[in-house]
Amino acid sequence: MNQSWFEMQDLRKRKLDSSVWVPLRAQKSIRKNSYFGTVGYQEEFAGHGSLMIPIDKNDVTNDLSWIDIGISHSQGLNFVFGEYSQSDLYESDDFQGIHLVLDQTFDNNYDNHEWHLHQDLVISLGLKREGDIWVCPRQGYVEVARLERDREGGPILLEIKNQFLKDYLYARGCGLYITSFFSRDEIFDNRSVLSWNEDSKESKDGKDVWKCRVLEIHEGGFPFGEKVAVSHVSRIDVDEDIDVPDMTSFPTDENVKSEFYERSFTGKKLYRIMGELWKYEWINPAKSSPITLGQKENIDIFYIVDAAGNKESGNELTKGGKWLWFKPDLISSLLSKRGSFLNWYTKDTGSVSCAPASGVHFGVNDLGLITVYAKDIGNLPLWQQQIWAGYNVSPEGGISKELHASQVKAEPAPTKAPEAFFERVINEINEASKRQFNVPFFRGHQSVNDIINSINRFRAVDERGLFSLAKDIARILADDIDVESLQKIANPPKGTKWGSLKTIENLLALKIPQESARQITSPLVGVYELRHGDAHLPSSEIENAFNLVKIDRNLPSVIQGYQMLFACVDNLHRILSIIDKWDEI
Repeated sequence: MNQSWFEMQDLRKRKLDSSVWVPLRAQKSIRKNSYFGTVGYQEEFAGHGSLMIPIDKNDVTNDLSWIDIGISHSQGLNFVFGEYSQSDLYESDDFQGIHLVLDQTFDNNYDNHEWHLHQDLVISLGLKREGDIWVCPRQGYVEVARLERDREGGPILLEIKNQFLKDYLYARGCGLYITSFFSRDEIFDNRSVLSWNEDSKESKDGKDVWKCRVLEIHEGGFPFGEKVAVSHVSRIDVDEDIDVPDMTSFPTDENVKSEFYERSFTGKKLYRIMGELWKYEWINPAKSSPITLGQKENIDIFYIVDAAGNKESGNELTKGGKWLWFKPDLISSLLSKRGSFLNWYTKDTGSVSCAPASGVHFGVNDLGLITVYAKDIGNLPLWQQQIWAGYNVSPEGGISKELHASQVKAEPAPTKAPEAFFERVINEINEASKRQFNVPFFRGHQSVNDIINSINRFRAVDERGLFSLAKDIARILADDIDVESLQKIANPPKGTKWGSLKTIENLLALKIPQESARQITSPLVGVYELRHGDAHLPSSEIENAFNLVKIDRNLPSVIQGYQMLFACVDNLHRILSIIDKWDEI
């Protein structure tokens, strides 16, 4: 380490008011070498204490130091003081402050301290604790606060994201006063690392104080050239061999033995250099509170609202009367967020959200673009609008016909989206198979539910996405069919091997003509072939597979994705109908 490490210019310049993460409490030590008193021993410590104080009382911070608002204060059992003291309050004659982190101690030496993030802050910001991390579900499960522990599990740092802290401070009409202490300590065999010869230096910047000391020590850590005095006193009138020793008599010269001696320290001369910094900072509240109080944010995100490319801000959109257009890639981006969902109302309309709250009503137009009533976007939180805005495009293809029917004509379309029935028809086929044949139709692999949840037409934003969608459909249909069980019903001829889809065709052919059975399974065969489309199959084979699924290659990719899903769900329902009425056919 060089001199600048001890001078701590990096820490002196750092401003917590503008930091992304703000420490509410810390007592974190980093040690390079555990052998104190030897060359190379190094330890760095960072401590932070904090107190929430009303804005109109911020002048009291002039008299509050590290001793007052530091890590020496904890919240434990209060009975020793004789009267009740509210654990989260800091009380003085002039004001009341609130500890946003409560350091709970226990009346034994075995349990570590436990740090608690103030319950009002947690509930007001809508936080959910997951282990040692607090997330905010309504803000997309963003990480808001986090607790760091040492190797033994003891808490050493609890910090909160600046944006959320300041939002809460505004709602409470408060600021946050933070006192910090830093130390950097290292042992050398000489002091050449420093450019100055003094044994100590000190500087002040307002209330902040920096000090550096050079201590001469013996190897082992004792002060250089000094001695230690030892005084040893013992009783000599107590017989250890008797059953009940008695030491009730008062000590006298006759029954007490004492000795005194001095000891000099040995070991070569070393230099311990210690830099220390006391720092005091005030964290200002935000100018509004959209998270805690739900106040309207000043949104300067703009959206294209007409064919001429004119734009309006999120705030202007709330006036209503217009629609917006978005690329279909938007849906996958929204669904990548934790807590997101996609629900379907009709064939081309539904609700989508990137957070576990009320969704945005959307429609799909004839070009596969997403259309949304502009006011619905203008009312979204800023962080969600930032996602939507990234996929906004110029109007093209008109608004979704089914969205128009619902939002303008108040006559929702009677159609259904195949995505909404995929899982249900698979489960119904399985139940019907167990009822009619006493065997399962699908094996039900543990990953099937996750795959089904990812299946939607918006995966098919291009040809590659279409092939990827086909691959996942094939995984939950062809790959998951319980061939061994079903071939007990439809037995292949000796020496003949059927695949899963051929097994289904021959199972159906027990009740309907072979050609009809082949027509029902052909779309599933086509999807199975398309799963290899991204493996550079000959174009003739790919086109044949598309024809089996009856996909119109002239339509936008998203619409082709819909056609693929519709063909699969439609034919699965035909399979269900046959199995369900097996004994009647």
